[in-house]
Amino acid sequence: MGEFMNVAAIFGENVFNDTVMQERLPKKVYKDLKKTIEEGKELDLETADVIAHEMKEWAIEKGATHYTHWFQPLTGVTAEKHDSFISAPMANGKVLMSFSGKELIKGEPDASSFPSGGLRATFEARGYTAWDCTSPAFVKKDEAGCILYIPTAFCSYTGEALDQKTPLLRSMEAINTQGLRFLRLFGNTTAKRVKASVGAEQEYFLVDREKYLQRKDLIFTGRTLFGAMPPKGQELDDHYFGSLRNRIAAFMKTTNEELWKLGVTAKTQHNEAAPAQHELAPIYMECNVAVDHNQLIMETLKKVASRQGLHCLLHEKPFAGVNGSGKHDNWSLITDDGKNLFDPGKTPHENIQFLLLMMCMLRAVDKHAALLRESAADPGNEERLGAAEAPPAIISIFLGEQLEDVLEQLVSTGTATHSIKGSVLETGVRTLPDFTKDATDRNRTSPFAFTGNKWEFRMVGSRDSVGGPNVVLNTIVADALCDACDELEKAEDFDQAVHDLIKRYATEHQRIVFSGNGYSQEWVEEAKRRGLPNLPSMVDAIPALVSEESVRVFEKFGVFRRAELESRMEIKYEAYAKVINIEAKTMIDIARKQILPAVMNYTKTVAETVVAVRGAGAEPLVQMEVLTETNNLLKEVKDALVHLEEVTEEAGKRAEGCEQAHYYHDEVVPAMKALREPVDHLEMIVSKDMWPMPSYSDLLFEV
Repeated sequence: MGEFMNVAAIFGENVFNDTVMQERLPKKVYKDLKKTIEEGKELDLETADVIAHEMKEWAIEKGATHYTHWFQPLTGVTAEKHDSFISAPMANGKVLMSFSGKELIKGEPDASSFPSGGLRATFEARGYTAWDCTSPAFVKKDEAGCILYIPTAFCSYTGEALDQKTPLLRSMEAINTQGLRFLRLFGNTTAKRVKASVGAEQEYFLVDREKYLQRKDLIFTGRTLFGAMPPKGQELDDHYFGSLRNRIAAFMKTTNEELWKLGVTAKTQHNEAAPAQHELAPIYMECNVAVDHNQLIMETLKKVASRQGLHCLLHEKPFAGVNGSGKHDNWSLITDDGKNLFDPGKTPHENIQFLLLMMCMLRAVDKHAALLRESAADPGNEERLGAAEAPPAIISIFLGEQLEDVLEQLVSTGTATHSIKGSVLETGVRTLPDFTKDATDRNRTSPFAFTGNKWEFRMVGSRDSVGGPNVVLNTIVADALCDACDELEKAEDFDQAVHDLIKRYATEHQRIVFSGNGYSQEWVEEAKRRGLPNLPSMVDAIPALVSEESVRVFEKFGVFRRAELESRMEIKYEAYAKVINIEAKTMIDIARKQILPAVMNYTKTVAETVVAVRGAGAEPLVQMEVLTETNNLLKEVKDALVHLEEVTEEAGKRAEGCEQAHYYHDEVVPAMKALREPVDHLEMIVSKDMWPMPSYSDLLFEV
């Protein structure tokens, strides 16, 4: 049993948060900084110097020796470079600890060393990091010591965004501006800000580190490229919400403690559906802080796991045959005075502001379904989507019975006169309380569901930043609100105009609403009839980034320029090709150096047994069957391996970008699957002591 933990006492102790700033900053400096945070006022260098000094003093008191501009380049992970606080030695040989306002607000990493899609080259390498004062600085204490982390945006010398944060902050400005316009139409004059509120549920697997280190595929790719299913998977549903094993409980306890100290509101933890799979969910925060916190969650999961003899797998599909891992992105709109704009109230059919906002949401998702799908595109997600509780690749909206009924009323009559109410859930047990159940069920196959007062985008991959999906959500909803405001602001009869607009949007965009089984072939055919995009792979989805409609909406709100979108398209094509290339080469390496030798050694043993049995005067019928089957499968492996080598080599010759990515998808991926099939079959034949790597049983059930 560990010591009692006072969560309130440790929460945020390593964060340079508002409480710390109020205590340490002069009143005028604090006031100026709050104006910058809340109103976007420019921060002068003199004020930045004072903030930097106090931030440094606070960090040193915590034990910090270095600081870093912490940013999120387009690599899928965060980046940091540590600089110590020491200045040049004085005449007496001593050093001072210094940190200036200039060092706080600006850094200069090499932009050409990060993915830029052609925006930066080696001979034009300068890039800048800029302090995002809306996301608080913090100190992290680990094996590197104690480091002051300053959240920053990252852009090129010519101003193009090279990261996740810059477009996210731009999109937040867009949703704030259009959200306030929308509220003013309905008489709200008190709200000063409208912000996206986000909560990202993080799924992950934990495996024993020693076993992990014996699997080259896990080391190089994050997922198993070979592996036969164990006798038991997740079919008994006994792992989901099951009692935590001691080792896992200890891991979660340490993870929570570290996250709480960093101000991350780790709230919910539980076993997930697949064996060795778990989930951590935080309380919702403002969009950019939530994105930063999710990066901290992923980093903390990995570091704590490593210290405790475990390894955290964040890949979307580390194991075939069981559930993959996603990151449900919960999104809503909140005013600065705490009102949730997606709260329908008790009678949603009478809440005109809510109804129009909902119809704007349908419009946004319907118009930009392909772009929203692209925001969750990832090579690992291709293995996950469309089964085992992951949503399909077709974007649709689940409203639930109550709001679907309201939508049908609006479409058929133009007016909603009633709302289905939640009934009392009667358990039939007198000692259990009866309570009112929700008016709406859940649909686990829906990629985009309304869940009471927020939207849950369930398509996002578990290792991806939620920055990209929220950039898209903020921007497309801002666009829909802008269209509505443009029309209503010039209306002579506002009430009638709102009524007509709600009915029109409901009628035009009802095709995006679907409450059935998203896994069925019938839905694929129905979606095609409705004209909804079906983009099953990442390479199919990437072009949505640069469609004329996407360019229009992003440029309209200053979120992306066309050149930035084109660069991201190139980065994504390259990333897909590189990931599949690494996976293919890893399969080739494992097959040649581990699988083939192991199987040949096994066939030698069986052949020797055949000779021995015959020598003893018996007929080795079973031994010969096993030998023949193994030998035939070995030939299949060799043929499939040669083919994979050939297509992988050919892929490297294709023109980088779209052509190469499509070749990897169309030729290399099928060749990888063709190699895996006979290898997995052989794993079920070859004796365990001869198989060259830990099995699924070892990885999933021995944690």
